Amino acid sequence: MRARGRAALTRRRALKLGLGALAQPIVAAPAIAGSRLLATPPTALKNDPFPLGVASGDPQPDGFVLWTRLAPDPLTEDSATPGGLAVRTGDIALQYEIAADPDMRRIVRRGLTLAEADFAYAVHLEVGGLAPGRPYWYRFMTDSAASAIGCARTAPAPGDGLDRLRFGVVCCSNYEQGYFSAYRHLAEETPDLVLFLGDYIYETADLSRPVVRHHSDGTVADSLLGYRNRYAQYRLDPDLRALHAAAPCLMIWDDHEVENDYAGRWSAVFEDPARFLARRAAAYQAFYEHMPVRPSLCRPQPGGMRIYDRFDYGDLVTFNMLDGRQYRSREACAVPPGNGGGHIVTAAQCPELIDPARSMLGAAQEEWLYDGLATSRSKWNIIGQNVLMAPLRDNRPGAEAHAWTDSWDGYPACRTRLLNHVAQSGVANPVVLSGDNHAFWNNDLKRDFTDPAAPTIATEFVCTSVTSYGPPYDLFSSWLPNNPHVRFFESRKRGYISAELTPERLTTRFQAISNAADRAATVDTLASFVIENGRKGAVAA
Repeated sequence: MRARGRAALTRRRALKLGLGALAQPIVAAPAIAGSRLLATPPTALKNDPFPLGVASGDPQPDGFVLWTRLAPDPLTEDSATPGGLAVRTGDIALQYEIAADPDMRRIVRRGLTLAEADFAYAVHLEVGGLAPGRPYWYRFMTDSAASAIGCARTAPAPGDGLDRLRFGVVCCSNYEQGYFSAYRHLAEETPDLVLFLGDYIYETADLSRPVVRHHSDGTVADSLLGYRNRYAQYRLDPDLRALHAAAPCLMIWDDHEVENDYAGRWSAVFEDPARFLARRAAAYQAFYEHMPVRPSLCRPQPGGMRIYDRFDYGDLVTFNMLDGRQYRSREACAVPPGNGGGHIVTAAQCPELIDPARSMLGAAQEEWLYDGLATSRSKWNIIGQNVLMAPLRDNRPGAEAHAWTDSWDGYPACRTRLLNHVAQSGVANPVVLSGDNHAFWNNDLKRDFTDPAAPTIATEFVCTSVTSYGPPYDLFSSWLPNNPHVRFFESRKRGYISAELTPERLTTRFQAISNAADRAATVDTLASFVIENGRKGAVAA
């Protein structure tokens, strides 16, 4: 086995910790000698130690990341005992198994890994040395309990042909505004991969109107304990657990993982900068603790946490997953008390809006993205990112466009740079997948949006929310005549995107949930679109 990252145990480290079981092949699942958890289990482990389930992510040709978190008391109110386990207990050793079959009979890997006390007893196990392009099943174990079984998949070998990839897209799941039926229905489709495009949790607590179900503590999450418990509450949802167990995922964040409409180092409500950065660091750590991301890349650092990354699936597709929050410039003309987050401006009122130095992605990430697009040899190139990229012109009086500063409209020079690069690089079949807007969109992306005859250079599909309330349909529909690049819009439906990719075409289905307030909600296909290889723009299927 080739293991990566601190959470993987070497033979030397296992012996140093007194974990003699790793010195010999594990042929069964015995108690691990010398483990502080298994030799002297905390009383809390009388409860299920794995209530938050399992997950896999970041597929590579030879492996993936496997995640779980020990949390026998997942919603503890004591910051010294995350998940009900005292930090002073230290790192805890767990067993894991990886199998070639869903019944876990053909075991291909057994070993030990660590649940790290510094990260609320989360496991981030980077696994290597497996066969490319196939599913594996996995679980974690103590001496008295086993986790649920999850399904992970390795990516195809570099350059290998791939006939088909099925993937889902989800975002914006406010626990208070509905049940996670969209997750359940997507899990039942057994996709090969799921893209989470942000707002996995909501830090808010709605006390002004009735909600479908309450956030457990009834307060805004703004501390490490608050964010941890918010993630734990979401992870306790059976539909979310089922989706993570069904397929590997790629994860990015948007704003509600920290604070609504924050931008880089700046709070949307003009919170003291030092205090806000401490809050952001706590939020990023809680994100890391609950996501199947690579510790070798994503482990939180004092200055932040890298999540942007690139994933190749043979010669079929490259996924470029972006971070549109951490590195962005402050929103244009941020003026107290109310214009720190998203607000409406024009270039005449706010010359800062069109300053070419401003960026949605930051200089380093922009360069990384441009280099990846320019050198890609994949048949399809997908950009997964957090907010609406196409411009949206309203019908307010006046000739000048009004820009919403929190979306790409608030960073027009950066958008122009990106779309110019897409056009000039000749990257094959570029597609943008976006979240945040709580509506389904199909948009043509152009270098010049002021000219309806300008050629389309890429397509944007925006995923509606899993539960979060959508923008006003009648109002937005009244703007559509001013936006001929918008080919489809629907904000009244919650749901997800289901996509199938082959060398010849990309087919996307907008899957609409009947009622997010109904735990037993059904699902129907609202609309389908096809992009043919080598053709620009999507057509109705």
